[in-house]
Formats: sequence, structure tokens, C-alpha cells
Amino acid sequence: MKYHKDIFEVIFFARGGQGAKTAAEIIGQTATLEGKFVQAFPSFGPERSGAPTKTYLRISDAPIRTHEPVVDPDVVLVLDDTLLGSQDVSNNLDKKEALIINTQLDEHEVRAQIVEHGGKFEGRIYPIDASGISLSIIGTPRPSTVILGKFVQVTEAVNLESLVAEFRHIFEAKVGKEITDKNVAAIEKAYDTI
Repeated sequence: MKYHKDIFEVIFFARGGQGAKTAAEIIGQTATLEGKFVQAFPSFGPERSGAPTKTYLRISDAPIRTHEPVVDPDVVLVLDDTLLGSQDVSNNLDKKEALIINTQLDEHEVRAQIVEHGGKFEGRIYPIDASGISLSIIGTPRPSTVILGKFVQVTEAVNLESLVAEFRHIFEAKVGKEITDKNVAAIEKAYDTI
């Protein structure tokens, strides 16, 4: 589903503390380094860990003039599948667009949950056990890191090598080479997951 619109728009649905804002910023910084224009910003109520959040991301080859929240996304990333019961994650997604979700459920089970909670989505669903991959490779359930690889694989909005280089640039000094290498391995595993 290579992005091809003037402005490629993404919404991250997550819970506070899951890293959606950081994931959007990493993609945004990578896109900027690739010569694109970017806008990324969170939307949340009272700041508390575990509360539902949304983070918006726009990528374009031209300057972005709008500053409104994304209402018609091309891709939605869901970092916590428990949000399917409380958030309409498929709102305004059409059959050419994609939903990437951190879950152990398969595509049909995710679609059934969306319908059960009043949503409707005919597009492609990409389930990935991002928390499980993170736990097995990094040692902690950090779905935001893993889902970066799946995002790149599905959208091709940025280049995987650029994203990995930017991730290393941001985190190696903060968390060290060993932990950064584990995170990169998790990103690459998600990218390679069918």
C-alpha cells in the first residue's frame, strides 16, 4: 500500500505511556531526513498512564498548511487492541486503506470486533503481536518500537534503513548500543513478518 497522496495521514491509537508519540516522531524525523515535510502531534485528555490517546502524523512532498487533527487517515496504527471496544479505530478508513494493530488476534477476529462495536471497515488489517515480539527480543513489552517495522513494510512511507539509522541516532546515546541493537532487531523482525 505505498503512499501516493499529496498528504499521507496517519492516526496512532494507544494508551498513555505506550510510546505512540515517540513512534510518530521517529517516523516524522526519518521522513524529514528523506526530504519530506512532516507534522506530528498528540491529542489526549488528562495526562495519565493508561488513558486512551491519539497521535496524528502527516507526511508530504510539499509543505503542509493544515494544522487540524487527522480525520481521514490513510493508515491507522493501534498499539493496544483493548481500544477496539472503546474507540472507533476504523472511522473514515476506506477499502484501499490499512489498519495495523498490535494483537494476538487474527485479521478476521479483529474485523469481527470492529463490527461488534459499531465500526465498519473493508480495508486491509495487518495484525502483529508487537508486544510479544518486543518481549521476546527486547525483554519488555514495547509495541511502539516493533510496530515501526510493520508501518514501514505496509506503507513504504519511509525507508527501513533510514528509520533504523534515525532510531540508532536518537536512542544509542540514551540507552546504549546493546539495547538499541535489540530494538532494531525487533523493528526488523516486524518488517519481515508477513
